Amino acid sequence: MEESRPSRTAFRVATRRAAHQILDRPLVFEDPLALRILDRETATALEASPADFDGSASRAFRAFFAARARYAEDQLARAVENGVRQLVILGAGLDTFAYRNPHAHCGLRVFEVDHPATQAWKRHRLEQAGIAIPDLLTFAPVNFESQSLRSGLHDARFDFGRPAFFSWLGVTPYLTKDAFRSTLAVIAELPAGTAVAFDYGMDPKLLTLRERFGLNMLAKRVASANEPFRLFFTPDELSDELRAAGFKSTEDLGLDEINARYFANRDDGLRIFSNAGHLACAWL
Repeated sequence: MEESRPSRTAFRVATRRAAHQILDRPLVFEDPLALRILDRETATALEASPADFDGSASRAFRAFFAARARYAEDQLARAVENGVRQLVILGAGLDTFAYRNPHAHCGLRVFEVDHPATQAWKRHRLEQAGIAIPDLLTFAPVNFESQSLRSGLHDARFDFGRPAFFSWLGVTPYLTKDAFRSTLAVIAELPAGTAVAFDYGMDPKLLTLRERFGLNMLAKRVASANEPFRLFFTPDELSDELRAAGFKSTEDLGLDEINARYFANRDDGLRIFSNAGHLACAWL
């Protein structure tokens, strides 16, 4: 992303999360703040003409974004049940979890990690929307060109002596392999019970011709926003990476598993149509 500008992909993701709240029933992922956190122009356009946001490509992206958000929050709930009281949202963008935290009564503290420009943009959107910043939220602005994740969390007074859950959505395809590994290494320093949920890009050689065509079109779009795709895995490669980093158990959901878990028995046709994006969770 450009040094002084917020992430454009973060804005697109937020718009599609909001569109899901309006266009789809039943909801896969419920977010009562998704529309409010958008800028007024986009929110007004979405409410006035939702069909304009409902093309076939938009539906496919919307389904995946809804499923991955739901997946991460489902896995977080499991972690909270097991005693985890720290959540780190890596690449938080316009994520609204901290402002509707259903585990606040348990004392779940949230750390939002993002580029300073994107985080400043988000704080402006929160102010404009009248969304209060809760006491259990800490912003951790990190410019990875000059600062490490570990130092950023340390500055935010994150407790490395206690387990935590890391939500890492919409980030890994934009990383180098070294950056991916260094992030896992920081997470793997934490005590048992720590977990990370994320999505990743499937190695194109395992995709169908149609799936590769769709991926290439998307890759051109994000590259034009100066946020190019860099990293892909096969499921076996990812499993090896996670185990080498020290994670003891892993889960990997592809096309069929995501549809079975989150889109079964729908009559509106909302589902995932490509195996290009997978969801994964790993536990220490």
